[in-house]
Amino acid sequence: MTSSPHRLPGPINRRLGRAMHDYDMLAHGDHVLAAISGGVDSLALAWLLHRWRRKAPIDFTITCVHIDPGFKEGGTGAEVARVLAGVGIDLLVEATGFAASPAAAAGNLCYQCARHRRNRLFEIARQRRCNKLALGHHKDDLIETFFINILYAGNLSTMRPRQDLFGGRLAIIRPLSYLEKEEVRGMAAAAGLQPVKDACPAADHTRRDEIRKLCAGLFARDPGFKTSVFAALGNPRPDYLLTPAGTRDKISLRHGPKNCKSGQATSHTTTTKGRGTP
Repeated sequence: MTSSPHRLPGPINRRLGRAMHDYDMLAHGDHVLAAISGGVDSLALAWLLHRWRRKAPIDFTITCVHIDPGFKEGGTGAEVARVLAGVGIDLLVEATGFAASPAAAAGNLCYQCARHRRNRLFEIARQRRCNKLALGHHKDDLIETFFINILYAGNLSTMRPRQDLFGGRLAIIRPLSYLEKEEVRGMAAAAGLQPVKDACPAADHTRRDEIRKLCAGLFARDPGFKTSVFAALGNPRPDYLLTPAGTRDKISLRHGPKNCKSGQATSHTTTTKGRGTP
């Protein structure tokens, strides 16, 4: 298999390793299903996992898959496959026909599409006996999700770097969790990965896009705000939240970030400006 000669900068390589270690993302014998949308984040994820596999002291298998919902005539799979073939990576293309389904016309397109894609990924993982599902979310995505859940769902939560599902049979992992969007873009560009245009009809008009603009304005005032928000995701203070009498005993931190002590996230982040995509 051919590969890009690009070497990761030391700080980026260390934070990738730290994220992998902090959340026990990979183990010997794992079969990782990597979800590749064709965007810059997922392409970088595919390249990174294959590069990591060659140097890691453990052996694991990677299957990259692209879920094509059918929004573009002719599909997007061939374009994504061509980009990855350029760096020696094979791609499984799964055409679902979601765009022509009743669910797509029923309203709430983003929710229905995401649900459909997630369920299909779970099915493929089960069929191919994959125990890890790798997604390309990065630090900016985690922060944006935090604000989305506050403003639209009324809860304090975000995506976790590792989330165990189905009684531990499958774990979602996000190896890019400690990297900023601009760092991921730089990594992809240096590796020669050209993102494929998003064919979704709602692209650039989602709640996440609105939150991204809000965050960009906030962090432009002080880049340190991003570091503080990210640190807060691993530094909950439930005793200082609104917990009516009789409900405090029900509050548990078992769903909080694993192995993340107060302020720990700060030591694994930078304050480079960046934007994220879902």
